[in-house]
Amino acid sequence: MQQRVIISQDIEHDLTQAIAETEHDRVFVLTDDITQECCLPKVAVLFAKHNATTITIRHDDTNKTLATLADVWTALQRGGATRHSLLVNLGGGMVTDLGGFAAATFKRGINFINIPTTLLAMVDAAVGGKTGINFGGLKNEVGAFANARYVIVNTCFLDTLDTANLCSGYAEMLKHSLISNAQMWAEHVNFDIMQPDLAELQRMVAASITVKEHIVADDPHEHGIRKALNFGHTIGHALEEFSMQQQGGAVVSARLLPLARARTAPKNTLLHGYAVAFGLIGELYISARKVGFPTARLHQTARFIRENYGAVAFTCDDYPTLLNLMRHDKKNTSDTINFTLLHDIGDIRINQTATDEEIREALDFIREGY
Repeated sequence: MQQRVIISQDIEHDLTQAIAETEHDRVFVLTDDITQECCLPKVAVLFAKHNATTITIRHDDTNKTLATLADVWTALQRGGATRHSLLVNLGGGMVTDLGGFAAATFKRGINFINIPTTLLAMVDAAVGGKTGINFGGLKNEVGAFANARYVIVNTCFLDTLDTANLCSGYAEMLKHSLISNAQMWAEHVNFDIMQPDLAELQRMVAASITVKEHIVADDPHEHGIRKALNFGHTIGHALEEFSMQQQGGAVVSARLLPLARARTAPKNTLLHGYAVAFGLIGELYISARKVGFPTARLHQTARFIRENYGAVAFTCDDYPTLLNLMRHDKKNTSDTINFTLLHDIGDIRINQTATDEEIREALDFIREGY
């Protein structure tokens, strides 16, 4: 089943139409505690007309777990959901990932609609049919490919978002431009993400989603070119998982240095998009070293990330842990760490490898070289 992405100018009209065109005997709305307070009021009247049942989970990626998934299944069951019911996932990537997996598995699959409320979810998590939860300390270790019937994207929700989370989503947009074309990349590295024009951003979001949609349509189950969407994520996921493991310890060795202009900077664990941004730097470095990516574009991209995302702090003593996390990446075959690399912007080389020494050099470059 293909999903339909709606770039919405009128959220109530578009959601009303999407619900009307999707089979449902009951409507359930999944939010997290922050989304319930900040975003649900924008569409609460419409859900009230459908007598929708709201299911609220705790926010943050650390709650994207089997226990939370079971809580959602239980709430659906107690609410009388059938295989003809509809789940609307209203929230960021954690909500759309977990909610999509809950819908894909409850009663062997019920319809769901995604309404992403963060920039990251709009351009990444809510589009493309990947659902899942974290498991065993690894991100998205358990999940399924399942398409939402509709994904409704409206930047009206972004006025509730802090600067750090805007930057987090923007990293995925930057990735899309790097795997797409130089004109989009140039626009992205010259955009003021700290004081964004939301109308202009909505246009850029639509273009970014189109990049992902075309790739997913060509390779829905990630056997070939869809691996391009993993650019920046082999190193990025390792940094993100490492920071999650360090949370709560006496010393957090992977942390984001505060941004002077940010309204709310990430604390302790890296937001996904920040980890991806640093992963982009590392994997562009490997691309330059192994397949000839232009160094000028490497440094321009790295400079944009440094100016807007700060720096991530870890030491060479952490390299063995980071390498081990990369070896657990789902993209790998056996013990080989798999990368997507770029010969140039839009010139994609999938199924590439790098030696441990080359990866260590990339980690050096993330820490010290830009």
